[in-house]
Amino acid sequence: MQLLIMGPPGAGKGTQAKLIAEHYAIPAISTGDIFRAMKTSDTPLARQVREIMESGGYVSDEITNEIVKDRLAQSDCVAGFLLDGYPRTLQQVQTLDDYLAETERPLDAVISLVADTDEVVARLLKRAETEGRADDNEETIRVRLQVYAEQTEPLLEVYRSRGLLVEVDGLGEIGGVTERVFGALDAHRARGTSELVD
Repeated sequence: MQLLIMGPPGAGKGTQAKLIAEHYAIPAISTGDIFRAMKTSDTPLARQVREIMESGGYVSDEITNEIVKDRLAQSDCVAGFLLDGYPRTLQQVQTLDDYLAETERPLDAVISLVADTDEVVARLLKRAETEGRADDNEETIRVRLQVYAEQTEPLLEVYRSRGLLVEVDGLGEIGGVTERVFGALDAHRARGTSELVD
């Protein structure tokens, strides 16, 4: 299974990514986790990323693309993968398309966790309170959600037009969301199989 998972901040992407990856026995690959791991890694690319992050800069599409391609080339991705946090731009979509075409591993589905903005804001404010995240106030949360809407909606439309988008209600109990994801993926795969039969 080659999967992507998308959703606004606070929709539970990280939690669901781990459960989905475990279910299909594939690695959950979060670009955020990769960047954090690079803080202790001693490769030329890791040093370059560290310098950018320490200066408060933005890791470019070019570098992010190289990091993801390097990760997808590792042996644990042979049976598939679940990407979380990538692609974030149309240029990254194109790079991922090219790489997957080269390696003959087309995407099976793009999971989009859908969540009401006010519900997500409430969830993130509660998390900020319990985890002591002073920078997570309502204003900054709404800005992040707006950025997500502006930057990610075009990507969702690309995958929708290809018939890959699987939208799932991301609110509610964790287990309930996971069941909805598996149900939606099973239905999506069944549709793909019946189309091939026709």
